[in-house]
Amino acid sequence: MKKLIAGLVSVAAVSLLLVGCGNSSKETTLTVGASNEPHAQILKHIQPQLKKEGINLKIKVFQDYVLPNKSLASKSLDANYFQHTPFLNNWNKKNNGTLVSAGKVHLEPIGIYSQKYKSLKDLPDGATILVSNNVADYGRVLTILKDAGLITIKSGTDITTATFSDIATNSKNLKFKTDLEPKLMPKFYQQKEGDAVVINSNYAEQAGINPTKKAIALESNSSPYANIVAVRKGDTKRPAIKKLMKALQSKSTQQWIKSEYKGAVVPVYPNGK
Repeated sequence: MKKLIAGLVSVAAVSLLLVGCGNSSKETTLTVGASNEPHAQILKHIQPQLKKEGINLKIKVFQDYVLPNKSLASKSLDANYFQHTPFLNNWNKKNNGTLVSAGKVHLEPIGIYSQKYKSLKDLPDGATILVSNNVADYGRVLTILKDAGLITIKSGTDITTATFSDIATNSKNLKFKTDLEPKLMPKFYQQKEGDAVVINSNYAEQAGINPTKKAIALESNSSPYANIVAVRKGDTKRPAIKKLMKALQSKSTQQWIKSEYKGAVVPVYPNGK
């Protein structure tokens, strides 16, 4: 009987040890919300790398710019990857939010497209430019037009919060229609609406429009509108978030982005070029 009891105790001890070992190697699940292009594709690229590091990366694709931050704030997500800092700051201001950036990853140069004209200088007097209702992008559009010599901006204007009312001079009397959904901009371009259309590169890519070939003007790579990974305040030091950022900002991922998107998406990591 004593031998039987001793045997059972040994079996139980071994079972507990195995359970303990299993728990110690358990994966951490990280759910990240993202736009389909290029964000979700970049995340898919780093999934195998994170898997080796014990991170089960789940990607939830969103088709708009509204729900990802709401889902992150409500803890349905661990992070999101779709926006730039001015957009995040604007969202926090409007929603009393406390979301923060975990780091920059890439720039999607916003572009101006036209089926009617080959350059901004070809736009006629009084031309209408269609722009989305994403106010956080207005400074980007203004910068492109300023650099092309079509407008000047009022002295002292913070370009990251600028709107079209901050235009000082407008040599071609350009008109701006700004009540349009960002995801619909490629459709307006394809239907030849307006004289020119401003499209975010992620939506251009999704619609099969190559920004480097089709845009009549593209944002400079020195733009401050780099796309970031956003998290809840206090989560930037979470081990899983640190591993996510390390993978996204690695030189190998940077080279993959350059090769995959050929200038339509530009890496801007702190690890150097």
